[in-house]
Amino acid sequence: MLAAIAVSQSATDPLAGLVLGDVPRPEPRPGWSTVRVVSSSLNMHDLWTLRGVGHPPERLPMILGCDAAGYDEDGNEVLVYPVIADPDAGQGDETLDPGRALLSEQHNGAFAEFLSVPTRNLIPKPACLTFDEAACLPVAWGTAYRMLFTQAQITAGDRVLVQGAGGGVASAAIKLAVAAGAVVYTTSRSADKRAQALSWGARAAVPTGERLPERVDAVIETVGEATWSHSLKSLRPGGTVVVAGATSGMNPPADLGRIFYLQQRVLGSTGCTRGELVALLRLLDATGVRPAIDRTLPLDEIHQGFQLMIDGRLAGKLVIHPSGPQQSGTSR
Repeated sequence: MLAAIAVSQSATDPLAGLVLGDVPRPEPRPGWSTVRVVSSSLNMHDLWTLRGVGHPPERLPMILGCDAAGYDEDGNEVLVYPVIADPDAGQGDETLDPGRALLSEQHNGAFAEFLSVPTRNLIPKPACLTFDEAACLPVAWGTAYRMLFTQAQITAGDRVLVQGAGGGVASAAIKLAVAAGAVVYTTSRSADKRAQALSWGARAAVPTGERLPERVDAVIETVGEATWSHSLKSLRPGGTVVVAGATSGMNPPADLGRIFYLQQRVLGSTGCTRGELVALLRLLDATGVRPAIDRTLPLDEIHQGFQLMIDGRLAGKLVIHPSGPQQSGTSR
């Protein structure tokens, strides 16, 4: 089968380590299921792997791809929960399992025609979602859901700042927070991305670092150093910053005086549980909210997709069809 494989890593030329090649189809194993992948989607995690961030080189070669939707061995339409972990190791929260692994970290990922995962990781795909839409959800939308509803515990009427409107998690957080009845503010250097955020229901979208009309109850932070100071200054006393990434740098100034004097809370968040992903699917079914898809590409054009991500030219998710352009990405 055809697959997109990371064979080497480079901080300056990440795509040099990405190759397309024929690999054997996964062998059946007890407790695991094989999925014929209809749709997958790109995530920054894939790019970090190619850059050598958080992925030891001794784990290469590795098929990339964290998200997948397709058919199980019985022809059922399924969505793949991407965290392979022991749900009991984290007191019922598999994201707290020290041995957890996202697809493509320790197990081959979804940029291939077939994927093998624990049977527990298969979730029925709702009929209301196309394969393309479903494949956008597990990593980016699952992360945003946990940040908003589990960690920040937002409710209708809360004021929420989402930093970096162009990112996959950020765009999901904007749409989900609006759907939950929150007042959403967001930032971006790009006028086009600010306009898009307004079309999704954000009350205001301002240039990065610009003062907001009011202080917020919660900040969704995935940018890091470039926005950290603005996040804390935008937060009300007693408010919460939820951090699930730092694309601009991992070491912002702590500003501990502001944090303790204003009793602000800083919470980390990683991925989502299987239960949270199921809850997200129910929310989308109830509200009609859907992920924004910038474009779809066949697997043999995946290098082009990664370059668009590197250049910051995506406005939404980029979906990959591992079996070629004949796959429509819609339910049969």
